[in-house]
Amino acid sequence: MLRMVRVGKAEVLCVKGDITECDTDAIVNAANERLKMGGGVAGAILRKGGYVIQEECDRIGYCPVGGAVITGAGKLKARYVIHAVGPRWGEGDEERKLRNAVINSLKLADQYSLKSIAFPAISTGVFGYPMEKAAETITKTIIDYLHREPTTSLEKVLIVLYDDNAYNIFSRVLNRQPSQNTQA
Repeated sequence: MLRMVRVGKAEVLCVKGDITECDTDAIVNAANERLKMGGGVAGAILRKGGYVIQEECDRIGYCPVGGAVITGAGKLKARYVIHAVGPRWGEGDEERKLRNAVINSLKLADQYSLKSIAFPAISTGVFGYPMEKAAETITKTIIDYLHREPTTSLEKVLIVLYDDNAYNIFSRVLNRQPSQNTQA
């Protein structure tokens, strides 16, 4: 199941599935500031990619809320993991912080000349960000970035959702975004 919006030369797609199975240049981990990989998306990445990813995170040590850092991807299909630190719901200024986490992930992808990246629903798990609000911020930020960065190396941006509820919300929100070409 997927929904797609074209922005310039890039495609933005909502996909229902397992982000750890994505064959993209990078996948995004919904990280915490200390870069400790425990449960949720981070736990799944650690289990499938191997402890080498946590070891690289430990060497980096810290990333502020709204920031992003990059590591190798261990045994995953992806080449890199971009660890984006989203906000906890209720800490204040959540929308700006989530937007920055997405933008900084996209900038890292461009810095490494990546062609494809896969995002999860950052901050919606244990951090408690409401799914609808996260969908609006994440999809709008990705599309705005691709519109503003005509020289981006990115050709495909996936938003990978694990369950039907998240997929349905993100798909509905993505389909409301302006684009040059939309397909269902």
